[in-house]
Amino acid sequence: MTEQAESGEPKKPTRRPYCVFCRIVAGEEPANIVYQDDEVIVIQNILRWVPVMLLAMKREHISQAELWSDMGHIGRIASEIGQRLCPGGFRLLTNFGYDAMQSQEHGHLHILGGTFLGHYVG
Repeated sequence: MTEQAESGEPKKPTRRPYCVFCRIVAGEEPANIVYQDDEVIVIQNILRWVPVMLLAMKREHISQAELWSDMGHIGRIASEIGQRLCPGGFRLLTNFGYDAMQSQEHGHLHILGGTFLGHYVG
């Protein structure tokens, strides 16, 4: 359900001017979209370390901490897509901060799978 502004119009998601994920959400940058609804978008990662490497994010620009404070809908979607595309198993993970190699401030969740992942991947 989309939140409404005082005018009764649907509230537009917040957006950062130089966020590539916000630009993808707005249709200003290309992306291979695997899933989308009013709240969530799932895209193919440009990195291809494993056969299934997707990024799930809310349309609204939020931080990783804000994303994890309430996984609700995005958690369900990421889990459903992982189960559908990777029936043998998958990982959901997020990088927090520079030391963990977080490259985008727009909160997002990685969906990894499609092969045996071993002890660690990514």
